[in-house]
Amino acid sequence: MRRVVSLWLPFWPTDRLRKLRGSAPADGPMVTKGHDGRRMVIAAADQPARALGLCAGMPLAHAQAMVPDLLVMDATPAEDAEALARLAAWCLRLSPLTAPDPPDGIWIDATGCTHLHGGERPMLDLLAGQLARHRLSGRVAIADTPGAAHAMARFGTEAITVVEPGRQAQALASLPVEALRLEARMVDGLRRLGLERIGQLADTARGPLARRFGDAALTRLDQALGRVREPIRPVLPPETIMVRRSFVEPIATAEAFASVILTLVGAACAQLEQRGEGARRLDLVFERIDATMQVVRIGTARPVRDVRHLARLLDERIDTVDPGLGVEAMRLVLPSVEPLAYVQRAGDLAPDATQAADLSELIDRLVNRLGSGKVYRLQPVESDVPERSQQPVPAQALMEKTSAPTVSVWLRPVRLLDPPEPVEAMAMLPDHPPRAFTWRRVRHRIVRADGPERIHGEWWRHACEVAAVRDYWIVETQHGRRFWLFRQGDGVDPATGQLAWFLHGLF
Repeated sequence: MRRVVSLWLPFWPTDRLRKLRGSAPADGPMVTKGHDGRRMVIAAADQPARALGLCAGMPLAHAQAMVPDLLVMDATPAEDAEALARLAAWCLRLSPLTAPDPPDGIWIDATGCTHLHGGERPMLDLLAGQLARHRLSGRVAIADTPGAAHAMARFGTEAITVVEPGRQAQALASLPVEALRLEARMVDGLRRLGLERIGQLADTARGPLARRFGDAALTRLDQALGRVREPIRPVLPPETIMVRRSFVEPIATAEAFASVILTLVGAACAQLEQRGEGARRLDLVFERIDATMQVVRIGTARPVRDVRHLARLLDERIDTVDPGLGVEAMRLVLPSVEPLAYVQRAGDLAPDATQAADLSELIDRLVNRLGSGKVYRLQPVESDVPERSQQPVPAQALMEKTSAPTVSVWLRPVRLLDPPEPVEAMAMLPDHPPRAFTWRRVRHRIVRADGPERIHGEWWRHACEVAAVRDYWIVETQHGRRFWLFRQGDGVDPATGQLAWFLHGLF
């Protein structure tokens, strides 16, 4: 379930100025001034100024007449917006999806992240405490929708509000209609009709409202109640590489997409080379003219900054994109990069025969075509039991040159049977190899054998494995086929096994 945090900074410009000025008149009333047509008005007022009756929009001359010692600073909207974007980037420590909500708010998509901070309430307490340490005043709320969180942060009664999942309708019912982020003209029209609360608006017939006010009011109501999804455009961490190209005319053909992809990848790889890094994940965003987006994501097995390879991976995904009526811009984002240094390769005069083949490009193309769930590799695990000695991992997991050492120096079959299949075998006790065995009604005579290799059970897993013993043999039949057989038990102590034979693998 989606959970969104809205952070409201009601005194954002004045708090920021106090922070920049240090402790100079920290307790005196402070406002910022700006122009409203021909008048000089208050753009923002801090808590001491509000306590004296000053508020945003009040004429500055009137405010100075009420408070002679008022500290007045020039409003800097551009600097405030830039600082708000930096604060949104700072909030990335709480969630990977944050965005500024101009002019005085922050969105934090906390879906799937709250447990990392001990829960929703501890997360909000942590955020409020960190803001207080930076001398910033804020109110926070979390709800299922951005609209509900926005309304509760600004019009709720608590500094920290947690709206239980699915309870946004009840929480919003008593709030004024301006909490839905409606225009002042629309709010006045609703109030003239007697609709002052969101609950009253929700209970009113939708047809007359749509005819009188259009779809704006109903859309905001549906967004707040979760009937219509409201996306937020997250900020990128400052170090994230992002390349964007917009077009004079919309494009919609695969050839045009491929040409732009080559340009974007080339620009991104140039930045990667300057930073000594390679890409591990790339997101290609197609911005359509209908204000929707199509996203293509690819990953790589190793850090890569090869323009040809990355462009080919993205080209192979073009057929999954629906351009609609046309694409007006394309954006390439590299959310995951890793260090990639230059490596000296062996030349023709001194070839390195031990150098392993680089399969990363092949893996990337297979994953790109088949999907990450269908391509995997086996990773050694520290276990003596054969069926537990390896585990599948994604093929594009970090491919290190030094893999985990194998537990046994004995040969292992290329194919294991799961579970091992019982066979009928003849062998002399206690440690002689089998002379023949019958598997799937076919009798095989053994001409060569190598073993036994004794493997004990892992007592810390199951009680039945405390005394379990397996004696493995590599056997070769008269027809040249090689099998991997084992016998349960050591032939001396009955507690170690029932002396039954099993076929576990084929070479």
